[in-house]
Amino acid sequence: MWHGDYVFVISNLVMKDFKVRYRNMSLGVLWSLLNPLVMMGVLTFIFTQIFPNPSIKNFPLFVLCGLVPFNFFTISWVTATTSLIDNGTIVKRVSVPSQVFPIAAVFSTCIHLTVQIALLLGLVIALGKGVNVYWLWLPVVWGLEIVFVCGLGLMFSALNVYVRDMRYVVESCNMILFWLVPIFYYSVPERFYSIYQYNPVAALVLASRNILLDGKAPPNTLLYKLTIVSFVAIALGTGVFNKMKDRFYDHL
Repeated sequence: MWHGDYVFVISNLVMKDFKVRYRNMSLGVLWSLLNPLVMMGVLTFIFTQIFPNPSIKNFPLFVLCGLVPFNFFTISWVTATTSLIDNGTIVKRVSVPSQVFPIAAVFSTCIHLTVQIALLLGLVIALGKGVNVYWLWLPVVWGLEIVFVCGLGLMFSALNVYVRDMRYVVESCNMILFWLVPIFYYSVPERFYSIYQYNPVAALVLASRNILLDGKAPPNTLLYKLTIVSFVAIALGTGVFNKMKDRFYDHL
């Protein structure tokens, strides 16, 4: 299959997923805005009124810089994991490379990500932070995050064909991850900070705050670690997927 054919298949799968997800919903894509806004409002109330932390300025922006990357990661990882099972009939009957399904699932989530990033950037400007030259780093760090999720999606979608419990493993990991990503807390102890930089979701949150709230470039160590982990994930995910794909037909 030519590269142009890959693009055609992936784009059609992305549009199919988008239409199915919002079919019969009166608010449609606005749910992509409402969910982070509601969560932002709840966390802002709790951590400015009930457990206030005066050291954190612009808490709504602070927490949204954590929620947007976390939401993207959790949703795309789950949908990519179940993508082969969800499209089992197509995988068995149509001659298309099976790896396009988890990749298309991640790219489909990028549509919702685009809406949420627009919301975040709009609020950054509206609340007076303004645009700075370091915004040019945003496509870089987000691109690395997408590479990382594609690697996880390839690996776990292949595993899910053989072990159908993988979806629940991923959902449980996402619950734990909520506490291991600095979404609503600011300071990470120095002895853990370098480890946090190896967590691509935490690294993206920290980089987003550096760029949008502090007006500075992410630290080089963070960028190096995010790059290494992202490309290791895509290489490992591709290797696992290619190793397991020959017997998909027997298990779908």
